[in-house]
Amino acid sequence: MTRGLPTRLPRTHPPVADRLRDGPVCVSYEFFPPRDDEGEQRLWAAIRELEPLNPAFVSVTYGAGGSTRERTVRLTERIAAETIVQPVAHLTCVGHSRSELRAIIGQYADAEVTGVLALRGDPPGGPGTPWRRHPDGFDHAIELVEMLVQLGDFSVGVAAFPRGHPQSVDLDADARVLAAKARAGARFAVTQLFFRAEEYARLIDQVAALGCDIPILPGVMPITSLRQIDRLAELSGSPVPIAIASPLERLGPDPAAVRAAGIDIATSLCSELLDLGAPGLHFYTLNHSRATRQIQENLSSRIG
Repeated sequence: MTRGLPTRLPRTHPPVADRLRDGPVCVSYEFFPPRDDEGEQRLWAAIRELEPLNPAFVSVTYGAGGSTRERTVRLTERIAAETIVQPVAHLTCVGHSRSELRAIIGQYADAEVTGVLALRGDPPGGPGTPWRRHPDGFDHAIELVEMLVQLGDFSVGVAAFPRGHPQSVDLDADARVLAAKARAGARFAVTQLFFRAEEYARLIDQVAALGCDIPILPGVMPITSLRQIDRLAELSGSPVPIAIASPLERLGPDPAAVRAAGIDIATSLCSELLDLGAPGLHFYTLNHSRATRQIQENLSSRIG
């Protein structure tokens, strides 16, 4: 069955970009599609625990090569139907033809999901491998932004890279790409992982110098175990700074101390980001709610 694409989507939530611009300071959460039913139950428990905190939105990631497409779409639709939270759908160019992308966008539209995070995605072979576009697909996220803008009244978000995209020539080039995506119709951005507030400040200044005022939401993931350090380095594209990793490694024999210190580090980073005027905080939750809830409690006087 062919799905229709309305020119105007019904809205039950304000567009994400409007909430980021109008305030108050907000939070949002990112989840990944679980591999099995047990993992899905844990995910729903986390969503229900975070739902009362009134997030601006929650997002569900899209696996490499579209490997989690069906579960991602289903979870996003369920969040829209069964919670009071606004979902933002991830969509990547990896492994998809233009017609497949149009069909997925139509599925989101049918579910009244109005927010979409448009991403190129990691190479099909994983981080560090050569990029290969689908023969009838897109090479860059900006092309996906343009398709979304043409197909409906979506609130389109994009990725930003305070530490630099792994395949970018320099940080200035990253800023220019972000500004170009905003000109193409992107209305907000969410950063990849970073660890120092000055990295976010630099990105904001670079984008502003290009005449672009797109709201940029900083992405934060608290380190709650030592095994996360290598994983975070992989996800962010560069090592966790020694000044952060070393104190945690010294606490290695005491997992509870590592967790507490990681939450304190993330709380301090979030406080610095809010001092810089960040419109909110985007938490990479790893499908758990405890650390995120603790950080929000620590910052309760500053988050609307």
